Amino acid sequence: MPADQQLAKSLKPRHLSMIAIAGVIGAGLFVGSGAAIQQAGPGILLAYMAAGVVVILVMRMLGEMAAANPETGSFSTYADKALGRWAGFSIGWLYAWFWIIVLGIEATAGAAIMHRWVPGIDQWIWALILMVLLTLTNLGSVKSYGEFEFWFASIKVAAIVLFLLFGAAAILGFVPGVPAPGLSNLIDNGGFLPNGPGAVLAGILVVVFSFFGAEIATIAAGESENPVDAVKKAVKSTVWRILVFYIGSIAIVVTLLPWNDASVAKSPYVAVIELFGIPGAGTIMDIVVLTSVLSCLNSGLYTASRMLFSLSKRGDAPAAWTRISPRGVPAAAVLASTVVGFVTVGLNYIAPDTVFLFLVNTSGAIALFVWLVIASSQLILRKRMGAAGKDLELKMWLFPYLTWLSIVSIVALLIGMVILESTRESLLLSVALAAVVVSVGVWRYRKSGTRPGGGDLRDRPTREPAVESTSAS
Repeated sequence: MPADQQLAKSLKPRHLSMIAIAGVIGAGLFVGSGAAIQQAGPGILLAYMAAGVVVILVMRMLGEMAAANPETGSFSTYADKALGRWAGFSIGWLYAWFWIIVLGIEATAGAAIMHRWVPGIDQWIWALILMVLLTLTNLGSVKSYGEFEFWFASIKVAAIVLFLLFGAAAILGFVPGVPAPGLSNLIDNGGFLPNGPGAVLAGILVVVFSFFGAEIATIAAGESENPVDAVKKAVKSTVWRILVFYIGSIAIVVTLLPWNDASVAKSPYVAVIELFGIPGAGTIMDIVVLTSVLSCLNSGLYTASRMLFSLSKRGDAPAAWTRISPRGVPAAAVLASTVVGFVTVGLNYIAPDTVFLFLVNTSGAIALFVWLVIASSQLILRKRMGAAGKDLELKMWLFPYLTWLSIVSIVALLIGMVILESTRESLLLSVALAAVVVSVGVWRYRKSGTRPGGGDLRDRPTREPAVESTSAS
């Protein structure tokens, strides 16, 4: 690809830092956590910890591969090299599909908030406006995407930090009018595990998907000025982000309020803000949630377009999607993602309980598929790089033991989705979609080493940058 046809390298360290944070903090934390608390009680903290450990391990493995070879296609490219062309093709398309579906979900959620504020404008018009706005942002330049994400993430981080500070002060008895609860809400009302350990295990399946999105930083790193350092910082900071933002804020909710309080189920963060006596708690949370929705829309469109761009470069998507605008943006891939995104938004209004619900369910387990592919790829590529005697900028801890532990944990989560009735349909539909995509991938690459469109890849796994250190940069 000519030099003027490369993606722009204009994302700065502060952009990558906030993109990594935004990937972890979604609207699910502010709204969806209420259902998880109602399911498992204070023991939901154990579920968040367990899910957090899995995500931390997955990000460490992905970081090892990304630091050795920063790629816009991230784990899809690594699957190419480790598992075969069919694997990179399959997981790349499934991942792009996941984020395109997210566009429909988030645009509708954002439109619902805007419609509450300005009821004179129909909800579908607000959804259209939000989609157009974020499309223009992504078409402008990667820097504009980074700036929007930086400020979206900054608002979310500021909101959580204030929440943590006020919450800690209330627990210690420093907030006037709010008596220090001690441990009463953690051990009363049925105890720490009111619904038993089984509810905690089921809770893991609910909360684990809240963490999906942390991997976006490794995709965006390919468009940064110093991708190796950006990846290392993003991966290393995943640990404290999860501990502080998720586990810390959930701990404050279940310590300050009874887990079975109706207000906790509806919106735990609003309930805590109202406990502090702050007026307009609902409006404040609407603003924070809308920010999270816009952030997710922004990142979803960016991520889907970059994955489609990467697939196109490897011959797995229409060649037109590799076209780069004068601003260094894969405009065709952005527009392709947007078109399908608009269709999903339309389906959410035309047939929300049939077609759209079916599409959402087909993406339900893709996060676990992605994590399983990341762990499997790292297991193979690490051995390959070790055999070549290559130095690594970032290493997975206790390899291969923690890698195997991650694989076993992810498989256990998939089995759990089969057992749990509320997630069974979503898993089965996701598996059905994956089976179709994998079948297409295997059929395309049924002759080992042959790439559609030309090119012999039989030697590729051992000579591509995935097994070469880029530390010289």
